[in-house]
Amino acid sequence: MGIVEEAHNAKILGSGEQVIVLAHGFGTDQSVWKHLIPHIVDEYKVILYDNMGAGTTNPDYFDFNRYSSLEGYAYDLLAILEELKVESCILVAHSVSGIIGAIASISRPDLFSKIVMLSASPRYLNDVDYYGGFEQEDLDQLFEAMQNNYKAWCSGFAPLAVGGDMDSVAVQEFSRTLFNMRPDIALSVAQTIFQSDMRSILHMVTVPCHILQSMKDLAVPVVVAEYLHQNLGGESIVEVMSSDGHLPQLSSPDIVIPVLLKHVRYNIGS
Repeated sequence: MGIVEEAHNAKILGSGEQVIVLAHGFGTDQSVWKHLIPHIVDEYKVILYDNMGAGTTNPDYFDFNRYSSLEGYAYDLLAILEELKVESCILVAHSVSGIIGAIASISRPDLFSKIVMLSASPRYLNDVDYYGGFEQEDLDQLFEAMQNNYKAWCSGFAPLAVGGDMDSVAVQEFSRTLFNMRPDIALSVAQTIFQSDMRSILHMVTVPCHILQSMKDLAVPVVVAEYLHQNLGGESIVEVMSSDGHLPQLSSPDIVIPVLLKHVRYNIGS
């Protein structure tokens, strides 16, 4: 096992010709894909990995400087693909990983036959003529709450992000992976993500993008999916699902998994 592979807990399942890489978002790890894996493992070679900073990774490897921008994560993704000798893949990327994948694809479009983005956003802050869902004041309060009492923040944030029932398995699952993160790392990652603005690079993304979004999502308003569609440089398609929350693959697998499978198999313009 290579150094990069080991650091990111990379796993390879299945043995199909075509490679699918599954990339998770903030506060989770590769376990967020557990409902999808059984449906793709017989047909595809599936690569899972954890973003640096996830509770499952070694906190000593987390370089606060490197991960103060999303580029650091994009370089990691490219390094994993290189070490595993992946020549082309379908990237299924949740939340911030959708944009991380987009950044990676700008320098190496040959590596991605398409990106399936689930709950992705290029900017979370509202701006002139742009609705991202948050004001700076909202984010400052969020960061302060994380700093003051991380455990309490986790138990409040998890049900809001997941949506639905406070006691649901999905909420418990997200609370667990969120709480597994070291608090100072979680705060740094949250600041990097929520303060990022990747709108200016979207026109450079030329690989086909499938944009999937919940009807109701605390972190990403539905209009953001349309914004991505209008501004990405390559072909794209949007599907708004009747799911609720920012982690619909965990909270509404019955709705989301069939949609994910459809977009994995369907090529725009074919």
